[in-house]
Amino acid sequence: MANPELDILRFQSITSVLRTEIEHLVLSGSFRSGDRLNENALAARFNVSRGPIREACRALAETGLLELIPNRGVFVRTVTRDEAEQLYDLRAGLFGLAARLASMRVSDDDFAALDDLLERMEVAAGQSIDRYYPLNLQFHQKILALSGNDRLIDECKGLIKELHLFRARGLLQGGGLAVSNAEHRTIVDALRTRNEVASFEAAYRHVQNAKARMLAVDEAEGFAALQDDGHSRIAVGSS
Repeated sequence: MANPELDILRFQSITSVLRTEIEHLVLSGSFRSGDRLNENALAARFNVSRGPIREACRALAETGLLELIPNRGVFVRTVTRDEAEQLYDLRAGLFGLAARLASMRVSDDDFAALDDLLERMEVAAGQSIDRYYPLNLQFHQKILALSGNDRLIDECKGLIKELHLFRARGLLQGGGLAVSNAEHRTIVDALRTRNEVASFEAAYRHVQNAKARMLAVDEAEGFAALQDDGHSRIAVGSS
């Protein structure tokens, strides 16, 4: 006998898995900015019906990664230069706040974990961005976790997803990975002083510097400037 409640749970579980998989495809650059996602192709790829694909895409549209256009379909979102700058400014304030809160909570064990990440990033900086970037994410996530503010963490996670590829590309500018990690060390040094203001400022400046590096990325290095109603658009998912 069919169990409607069990069917609902299965649908929700499948949708959650598909959301993660489609999100990975977008963030990894498998889909370019402005690309239309074909529901039939995705359903065939994951061997599911179109229903959970549609629900997964709707959920990702709510996070800002995808865009639902009536009578046209689902597209990878594009972000204008102005929008990207605003997102960075918002993230700078939130990350600065996270560091300020972390300065009051960080322990010796936390410093050991942060120092380990710094050393691993130092090595990875001489290798490739593919090795460096996951560690970079871990570092930022560690600072956020140390804030102890769940709402702040959730807000930052959403911004990080929207800025994911911008950040990855921006790391290649303005001195590259080594400069980024030097800024990380400045943040950790400020945390060691337990100085809330210094911690905020170090984290805030780091994100603002990241914004400047992102804006310096030119078309030849992966941020194709798309013209849309006279506004320069930065391509999400560009390779």
